[in-house]
Parts: sequence; C-alpha cells; structure tokens
Amino acid sequence: MYICRYTIDKNSIRIGFVDNQQVYDITARFPSITAFLRWTIGRTDAGSALRKALHGTQPTAPLSSVTLLRPTDEQEIWAAGVTYERSRVAREEESANSGIYDRVYRAARPEVFFKATPSRVVGPMEPVAIRHDASWNVPEPELALVINPAKELIGYTVGNDMSSRDIEGENPLYLPQAKMYGRCCAVGPMIALAEHVADPKNLTIAIEIQRNGAVAFAGTVNTSKIVRSFAELIDYLGRDNLFPDGVLLLTGTGIVPADDFTLESGDSVSITIDGIGTLHNPVIRGGA
Repeated sequence: MYICRYTIDKNSIRIGFVDNQQVYDITARFPSITAFLRWTIGRTDAGSALRKALHGTQPTAPLSSVTLLRPTDEQEIWAAGVTYERSRVAREEESANSGIYDRVYRAARPEVFFKATPSRVVGPMEPVAIRHDASWNVPEPELALVINPAKELIGYTVGNDMSSRDIEGENPLYLPQAKMYGRCCAVGPMIALAEHVADPKNLTIAIEIQRNGAVAFAGTVNTSKIVRSFAELIDYLGRDNLFPDGVLLLTGTGIVPADDFTLESGDSVSITIDGIGTLHNPVIRGGA
C-alpha cells in the first residue's frame, strides 16, 4: 500500500492510494500530501483504513498509466549522517579534519542536518544536479523516513542525497554548500506506508549509475547496517522543532563510490529499495 502524487495526461496534480498496482484517486479527501500526513496523526493503520474506505470503489487507473511526481509538497527534507560504518570511513578519508566523523559516529547525539526546501527537491525522472564549482560529486542512496506533524513515522520512500565530496572534504563547515543547492535531492517514487513494510531494518538498497549505455558504478547495502534506531533519529530531529506539514528524514548512506569516481552530466542514477520502489534520475550540471 502506497501514497503517491501523480498526473494523467499532464493534467492537474492528484493524490492517489495505490493498492495491487491500481491507483485510487483520493484527492477529494486529501488535496495534498500535507493533508494526508495530518490525517495520519495517531493512526497506525492508515493504509488499512483507506483500503476499507475504498472497498467497492473502482480504481482510477493502472499504476503503469500514470506519471508519478515527487511524493512531497510542503515538506522539508532533513538528513542524518555517519549512520553507517562505511560512511564514517569514507568521510574521514576525504576530510582534511580527521577524527570528527569518528567522534560523531560514536557519540550519543547523531549528526542531523537540514537538506532541502521543497523547491530544491525533485521527483522520479526529473534531473538531479551536480554543482558547477565542484569536481567530485556523488549520489548518496538512502532510505527516507516519512514523518507526520506529530513526529510519527508513517512511511518510507527512496532518497538521493546529492553531495560534493571535495567541497565538504576541504572543510566540514562547507557542508551546507556541499549538500544544499538547486536539485540537490530526489525522493520517490511513492510513499510505502509503514504497515506495508515488514522490517525496515532489513531492506536492500541498490544503486546503479549508467554512463553512455554502460554501468559506471553499482553497489548494494542493507539497512541492518544503520547503527542508530529510527526512533532515535526522529527524536533528535524533533527536538525544539515543529513540522506542521510533516517532514522527510534521510537515514544516511552505506554505499560510497571509489575515490576516483565522480558523477558527470548525462549520467543516469537508479536507486532501488526492497518493497519501496525504484527512483530514476538523469544528471545535469548546475548553472553558475
């Protein structure tokens, strides 16, 4: 069971409930993702409740016939860092300030940072960007937590945290420039409702980067390698923070390309998470 934003024939944006590869239009009840997230407050059975309410209703369209959009509207994107051992090692190696990533990996308080405003986020098949002033750019495939205004976890989607490793590596204080810019984040294709995902700490994340018709990079990791609980990450995210529209939290990456790899304009990035979906995005170079 999933929630999506979609269009048919490029008409108005609709909100859909997806069940058995069929889309049910629920826009009249939930005109936005924000409205849906607010409705889920206090519910652990959102998908089952919608399925029951739609019983006997004919689906609007097969999932294969609609155009999926990013499954967010007014939600901010935040991110947790250094949640996998591989990420800790890679960021230590790229940084001229060794030790800080090791300390946060072992610290009580996790690294949680602001990633993107809604206008900087793209959805399925939309281009992600690499910075024009960076020479070492990588995608970071991540499981994204979808959280309602009461800071309750209600679902999951696929996330791509685009990053400029050379900028952050030069000085960790440059992290906002390395992480936050136009088209710096992609999410989608849909929100898998939490009750649909049996064990979110046992999901395979796979990435494949195509270049000129060939595989330039591929890798996999399992979310069991995340060293912190999702409840812990949500707790720290929510401290002294309000999210009236809900929020998405990226949970870190455990797939890091070799140091001699960088994304190029024209590449295509595909990220797949078991039971969640596959997020495809072409790559462009950002403007000055």
